[in-house]
Amino acid sequence: MPARAAAGCNRNMTMPRLRLLLRLLAIQRVLFRHGLDEFIVQIHLFRPFRFLLYLWPFYWLGRDTGRPRAQRLREALQELGPIYVKFGQSVSTRQDLLPADIGAELAKLQDQVPPFPSAQALAEVARAYGRPASDVFAHFEERALAAASIAQVHAARLPGGEDVVVKILRPRVREQVEQDLEVLYAVARLAERWWRESRRLRPVELVAEYEKTIINELDLMRETANAAQLRRNFEGDPKLYVPQVYWDYCRPSVMVMERIHGIPIDDMPALLAAKVNIARLAANGVAIFFTQVFRDNFFHADMHPGNIFVDARDPEHPKYCAVDFGIVGTLSEGDRRYLAENFLAFFDRDYQRVAQLHVDSQWVPPGTRVDEFESAIRSVCEPVFNKPLKDISFGQVLLRLFQTARQFDMEVQPQLMLLQKTLVQIEGLGRALYPELDLWETGYPVLKAWVREQAGPRATLRRLRRELPDLRYALEKLPGALQRFVEANSTDRPAATTPPEQASTGSRGSAPSRYWLGTGSTLLLAGVLFLGLGASPHWVGWALGLAGLAALWAGRPRP
Repeated sequence: MPARAAAGCNRNMTMPRLRLLLRLLAIQRVLFRHGLDEFIVQIHLFRPFRFLLYLWPFYWLGRDTGRPRAQRLREALQELGPIYVKFGQSVSTRQDLLPADIGAELAKLQDQVPPFPSAQALAEVARAYGRPASDVFAHFEERALAAASIAQVHAARLPGGEDVVVKILRPRVREQVEQDLEVLYAVARLAERWWRESRRLRPVELVAEYEKTIINELDLMRETANAAQLRRNFEGDPKLYVPQVYWDYCRPSVMVMERIHGIPIDDMPALLAAKVNIARLAANGVAIFFTQVFRDNFFHADMHPGNIFVDARDPEHPKYCAVDFGIVGTLSEGDRRYLAENFLAFFDRDYQRVAQLHVDSQWVPPGTRVDEFESAIRSVCEPVFNKPLKDISFGQVLLRLFQTARQFDMEVQPQLMLLQKTLVQIEGLGRALYPELDLWETGYPVLKAWVREQAGPRATLRRLRRELPDLRYALEKLPGALQRFVEANSTDRPAATTPPEQASTGSRGSAPSRYWLGTGSTLLLAGVLFLGLGASPHWVGWALGLAGLAALWAGRPRP
């Protein structure tokens, strides 16, 4: 039996390794077939091994180098699958960092990925609903409206007459994603083993964080919930519109939501023709981002141009329209607070505070000298402060940031990966939309207002309401706890343990102490409940709480 079990275990380990090897060979074949070896050998690390390419069979068989390099790169990413398409989408938002031909071609990955056949789309709809599309919708357009890495959308009309779009997952997309996640984990583990920078960059944790994100994106019921939450957060807001979702028609592989009409955010000729106030539109985009991150702690984290449209019916007050809510981000309370304080310190040019916050949050090693770190941060930030986007070399800023991170052994924070990705995308969109935009001037008032509001009484009341169930539970347990406290401190103890004169003294002193402790606990809880329930006037709650603290102080044990 043990030998048989060991053999089974070896087979279980061999299969993933074999699958990984086959996938790596498939990736290599695609890259060579599209003639992308020219990109590989341009990497400084691989140049000494260029001669090995001539020994590789795929170099001589079936290489296609007749088409433009950018087209070959895009088509290779499409063939490799969803994870690679998503990489191309993210990179395409930084047109300022890419050669013009590659930037323009990768932008097509945002909404022009080849669709899968309409027969497969109809089959998936029938599988999801248990009946054909013609029985579910009053009209279903078989030709895809748009297609991307994970899914494609079709126009449709509900029986009630509402115009909608139907989002359908690609066939076998989960299997493709899981295969490529194995590749990413293998590369990350190799890096962790052989690359000395891996301890700081934490590649395996980064892949694990990405895995959670991409797997969640494959569940369209989760995306439906994300859309509903974001819609609630911006209900009635003049800056952002989130389309309505139709829960009764949503399934794990099919999602139905309101169809919106607008101008793509990267269609500058159309925006200018509609006389859209571009400066206001750009400023609103920054305000929306800070609002989502800090006010709501729920932000759209896939902000490439294919997911953003502009409602230009009122050109002076244009409104953003967002779609595709498969990737959203949240932050822990601690990370959100540290980020807000970092942003504000940066806006105030308080680089000593920025350095200290990084040390306090353990984003740099505890022994880091704050004055040296402050000087390094100043050298990165000061040259770009109060400059419009067009005057900032984002590539140079990134290079200096990476150098500083390496110098001070700053560890990557995997939980901030989505936020950092979204920041890069938004900066790229802002640069393309309105290069005169001053991010600092636009973002500072929003962030300042949020920090001020967090320190105010309303935020305190919200936190108290959130903790109200626990407070009620504590109040229910208070009588029993006080009784046990009194019994534990009772003077009715064996005489041998305490001399009579000390027992007499203790009896006289302990009664007032118990009285003040009991009174203080009751007053404090009453004040907390008064504020937590939102009763008025608020000063009564604060007065009860302060009186309770004073009573507890009066009843403190004395030597």
